[in-house]
Amino acid sequence: MVLNDVAWRAMTAYDLPAVQGIADTVHVDFFESPEVLAERLKLYQHGCYLLEIGEKPAGYVLSHPWTYASLPPLNTLLKRLPAEPDTYYLHDLCLLPVARRIGAASRIVEALHKHAVAEGYPTMTLVAVNGSIPFWERHGFAVTDVPELYGKLLSYEETARYMVRRLD
Repeated sequence: MVLNDVAWRAMTAYDLPAVQGIADTVHVDFFESPEVLAERLKLYQHGCYLLEIGEKPAGYVLSHPWTYASLPPLNTLLKRLPAEPDTYYLHDLCLLPVARRIGAASRIVEALHKHAVAEGYPTMTLVAVNGSIPFWERHGFAVTDVPELYGKLLSYEETARYMVRRLD
């Protein structure tokens, strides 16, 4: 499928109602409050983007520096980013059905990869949910077993997996 006028752009606070609407539509089982989404944007604007198709919101990504082998709890305010982050964390990549299978997700993942490399992070990390492991594997991520994270991963879903992409 080819769609015209598909673009990722920097997210702003004005986009947050649309981001919440997309999250509530797609992530029915992974609710995050408007305050949590707003805080991610406030803490690290360089990692937050909105996908538009024909100037209509169709997806978003939230990402930020973090600490390897740890997870920010779902639907929890962070208050601040780690003082000495050592990984680049993809908190959420969320697309409405109209935005899937058009290459938009791959484009933003590669843009964030370039950002993480430029910032000097040795890895990118994420939690794969909703059967997304094959997508992330195509982008160089591998399931990584960190026993200390087992309980937190279960708070997402039984099949949630911690994944890592080495950047060095």
